[in-house]
Order: sequence, then structure tokens, then C-alpha cells
Amino acid sequence: MRVENMDNSKMKKRNIKSPAILVLTALIWGFAFVAQSVGMDHVGPFTFNCVRSILGGLVLIPVILVMDRIGHKKGIEDNDQKTAEDSSQKTDKDRATLIKGGVCCGVVLMAASSLQQIGIMTTSVGKAGFLTALYIVLVPVLGLIIGKRCSWRLWISVAMALAGFYLLCIKDGFSIEKGDICLLLSALLFSVHIIVIDYFSPKTDGVKMSCIQFFVCGLVCGVFMLIFEDFNIASVMAAGIPILYAGVLSCGVAYTLQIIGQKNYNITIASLILSLESVFSVLGGWLVLHQTLSIREGIGCVVIFVAVILAQL
Repeated sequence: MRVENMDNSKMKKRNIKSPAILVLTALIWGFAFVAQSVGMDHVGPFTFNCVRSILGGLVLIPVILVMDRIGHKKGIEDNDQKTAEDSSQKTDKDRATLIKGGVCCGVVLMAASSLQQIGIMTTSVGKAGFLTALYIVLVPVLGLIIGKRCSWRLWISVAMALAGFYLLCIKDGFSIEKGDICLLLSALLFSVHIIVIDYFSPKTDGVKMSCIQFFVCGLVCGVFMLIFEDFNIASVMAAGIPILYAGVLSCGVAYTLQIIGQKNYNITIASLILSLESVFSVLGGWLVLHQTLSIREGIGCVVIFVAVILAQL
């Protein structure tokens, strides 16, 4: 009975802790759209993502060192009885999973964040936030590929999301801006990113995997930066504050919180909470950049948000 009560207590703490972590993640991401928009006044999309991703990885190194030290002391206290050979084999397997997860997450994150950054160049912060939130609807749809069935509510939410997308993005004459297409593709890749995290996070150290994904993302963006953009220290310094916010908070803190919050937590509920970043992006665009949406765009945002919520019921 005592053991059962302890398990219930841990479960309750987890049910409170995970949502709180994910809401904080959504808040940081929502206001990161502002930083990304302002930063693009000085540097190109690949330069911005290269510097902020590497900065995010560097921020996590001391965190990892501290956590490893704490974990090492705990391991000594636990006095593990496994043989050295078994421990070595397990370590090698864990390291391989960690590297594989970090590389996979990093490559997908690079593609998703780069498309998002390019899209933000030609649209408002709030609009970018709601288009990015479409990944919430796409997550269960992509689940069909791996054999997960979808309810009728999901298909209604998909139809509503398409209607909201039309109101938000399609102009007179049935035209659509390039930035909107980039943001839509970005939403698709962010949904893949969530699924990849959901696969690897229970199997390895989330903080270490997050650190690896940022360095992978930064290095790949760096290659594209050297090919397509002119790297300029003065321009990077001019975009210093937005890059620091996006690197330290949006990358180093928020993506790590996402991995920790998602670990052993319902992916559907997690994606619903993370969708609040779209609301926070509109709030940030209004408070900081004084951006507003037209009535038509506002209705589109509402329809998309209702579709996002319906997709999770």
C-alpha cells in the first residue's frame, strides 16, 4: 500500500510538472518569433540559425557536466552490482543511441528552423506563429504512416485547419506568398521533429541529445551560410540581443525543456500545450513590434486554433 501511494504521488507530481514545463516552453518559443523577426534585419536565415544553434549547444555543456557529476555520485551510492563487461556494453549501446538521436533531431531541426526563418522574412510574427502551429494537426496525421489510427474528429480538424490556412494566407486571386509556403513546410518538418523526439527521448539522456542536435543543426546551417550568405561579424553583433534570446532561451532552454517535458508524457497532450506558442507569438508581435492582424487573418487564426484543440480531443 505504501509503495502504491508513493507511485501515485510521483505520478501526480509528473502530471503537474510536465504541463508546467511545456507551457514555459511555448511561452519562450512564442516570443522567440519576435527575436527571429528582428534578427533578420541584420543577418541571413542560415547565419542566424547557425550562430543561435551553436550558442544553444554551448549553453548546455556546463549543464551536462553538472548533471553527469550528480549522476556519478548517485551511481556510487546505489552501488550497482552489474559486472564491468555488462556495464561497458550498455554504455556503448547508450552512446550509439544518443548520437543517432542527436543527429536525427539536428538534421530535422535544421531543415524546419531554416524554412521557418525564411518564411518569417516576409510575414508577420503572429501569422508565422499560427502557421507553425499547424504541426499539431500534422502530428497525428503523420502517425498514420506508422500505423496509428485517426478518429473522425481529426479529419474535421484537418478540414478546419485548411479553412483557417485559406483565410490566413490566401490572397485575392487565389495567390499565396512564398513565405507562407515555407512556413507550411516548416510546420510539416516540426511535426516530424516531435515524432523523432518522442521516439528517442525515453531511450537516452534528453539534455545531451538536445546539445548534440544544436551542434548538428548549427554546423549544417554553417555550411549553407558559407555557400549562400556573406558572414559578417558586425552584422552578427548588430543582431546580438535577438540571437542571444533565440540561442540561450529558445534553443538552450526551451528545446531542452521540450525534451524533458515530453519524456514519458502523452505526446498528444504535449503537442496541444506546445501549440500555445501561436498565441504567445501574436501577443509578442503586438507588445513588442506593434503588429496586428486583419479581421480575415484573425478569423483564420481562430479557426486554426480551434482545429488544433479539436485534433487533440
